[in-house]
Amino acid sequence: MSATLIERPAPGPAAAATLAPRRRTRVFALPEARWAAAATALFLLALPLRLTGAPAWTWGPLYALAYATGGWEPAWAGLQALRERTLDVDLLMIVAALGAAAVGQLTDGALLIVIFATSGALEALATARTADSVRGLLDLAPATATRLLDGGTEESVPTGLLAVGDTVLVRPGERIGADGRVLDGTSEVDQATITGEPLPVAKQAGDEVFAGTLNGTGALRIEVDRDAADSVIARIVAMVEEAAGTKAPTQLFVEKVEQRYSIGMVLATLVVFAVPLAFGAAFTGSLLRAMTFMIVASPCAVVLATMPPLLSAIANAGRHGVLVKSAVVMERLGQVDAVALDKTGTLTEGTPRVTDLHPLPGAALTEDALLALAAAAEHPSEHPLARAVVEAARTRGLPLAPAADFVATPGVGVTATVDGRAVAVGAPARLLPGAAHAVHPAHAADPAAEYAAVVARELEEGGRTAVLVRADGRPVGVLGIADRLRPDAAATVTALTALTGSAPLLLTGDNPRAAARLAADVGITDVRAGLLPQDKVAAVREYEAAGRKVLVIGDGVNDAPALAAAHAGIAMGRAGSDLALETADAVIVRDELATVPAVVALSRRARGFVVQNLAIAALFISGLVVWDLVATLPLPLGVLGHEGSTVLVGLNGLRLLRESAWK
Repeated sequence: MSATLIERPAPGPAAAATLAPRRRTRVFALPEARWAAAATALFLLALPLRLTGAPAWTWGPLYALAYATGGWEPAWAGLQALRERTLDVDLLMIVAALGAAAVGQLTDGALLIVIFATSGALEALATARTADSVRGLLDLAPATATRLLDGGTEESVPTGLLAVGDTVLVRPGERIGADGRVLDGTSEVDQATITGEPLPVAKQAGDEVFAGTLNGTGALRIEVDRDAADSVIARIVAMVEEAAGTKAPTQLFVEKVEQRYSIGMVLATLVVFAVPLAFGAAFTGSLLRAMTFMIVASPCAVVLATMPPLLSAIANAGRHGVLVKSAVVMERLGQVDAVALDKTGTLTEGTPRVTDLHPLPGAALTEDALLALAAAAEHPSEHPLARAVVEAARTRGLPLAPAADFVATPGVGVTATVDGRAVAVGAPARLLPGAAHAVHPAHAADPAAEYAAVVARELEEGGRTAVLVRADGRPVGVLGIADRLRPDAAATVTALTALTGSAPLLLTGDNPRAAARLAADVGITDVRAGLLPQDKVAAVREYEAAGRKVLVIGDGVNDAPALAAAHAGIAMGRAGSDLALETADAVIVRDELATVPAVVALSRRARGFVVQNLAIAALFISGLVVWDLVATLPLPLGVLGHEGSTVLVGLNGLRLLRESAWK
């Protein structure tokens, strides 16, 4: 069974202007889920009645209804495929179920029906949820924008109607409606949805901005340089849909094998029935032999050879905080031989924190006094750096004096009066004028200003953001703020290197200096920084073109296309975006990065169990088929052998539930 990603209108003004609010598909809104639930309920009602010896008229109709509700859809799809000269494996399984029913094995046939109906419902639900997330991404762009006309007149227009060359006004706190460049104005823009950068980025004339990103405290005039259909957000949507619609080579190979097996099994069953008739055998005996062949050749054991180990591994992973979305995903995780990691929110915690406190000579301030002074001035601000400073002061239990005359200047910092002192907190490049923090001539005789410039430069070279604190016009200290590395990041990189034979690749939208410093801390040598979503996809495809099977680990909207394009994708669950969580094949629910190598190792163990089970299933099926063809296999023995092999491979696969497989 297969579900189709919900189609969206072709990108363009009309589509962009008429986007519906995001809606999350409910499970029972899907017809596949309703039919599967009905078939399962009927089966569960019939099974105990038959096992307890109730009359056939009590459980027989229930089984019949289970066949009908769960099997009509794949049967109809299979018949439609036959019209196109394709034999669907689902139709084959329906035939096998009917064959089992024809020789009295109603329970086996009904169970097959329930399994296939449930599988189709889960696939349809996953596809619908992915489509919901794609729509949610499109909703990031605002519905309207303020377009400036000649003479300074303003008009509100749908963002889908903005054309290249239009000028738009973006006020503080608004989302930007189109990709473009800043004509004038200064502000900071939160563009984590596009680049993954943990902190807002200062924007001024000439800087590029993206649709769907959030403007800060300043006003910007922007010239549109891309149509709505060509915006970065629209391209992310297109890439997710394209990747979701493609099939991996392994999937194509499986489909080809299933097609050939289906044709071969049907032909073999007809031969087993027709040949004895041609030589004068009785019709009833020939039909019974053919039905026995259908049962023993049915790939139930082969199906269970794969599913129990993988489902047991999924359950095992779930108990340890990793949600693996399907058995196919669990199998793929064990095949990866290269890993690409996002930086912000993946290797790091995704929240800026104060890491350094440097009171300046002559300021007569302790670290706590410096932090309390800066936090008091920053307290009214909503800037992420300000929140980090205030949170650091609260963590230390420092009292904050009330701030008066508060003023926030985009791209510079804040000023306020704290305990009668004029305090300024902000960027050293602004508060200490001069290129690259060079000391302004006015401060040439000020040792504190010289020291502040040196400290700020060292912090930034170390991958941290420097924040200068000034009191009564003189520098009194420098704070260092950084997105903290996860405690288990280095160990995770080491474990992934050992598993795959090569060090992971770092893909990030953050600046190269910060990325290089973090990579050095965790042992990564291949660093690609300053990337947009399409650049991450290009890096993944470059690796896969070289024959590698890539696992991508990320958490943001900007990671979703790479997660979809990779052989397998894992999202960080605690702070992950909706689209990343829906697009990824697995989700780390507890936000513990160290579970990634553990689940990869678990997948490889599960694949080993799959190989064992396939060997057992092949041995039983081939032995029973030969027995049925060469001699006369009694139907009870055929069913016993078939069901025995199914139980055996099932129990073998379930060993992963009992064993302490998590490492």
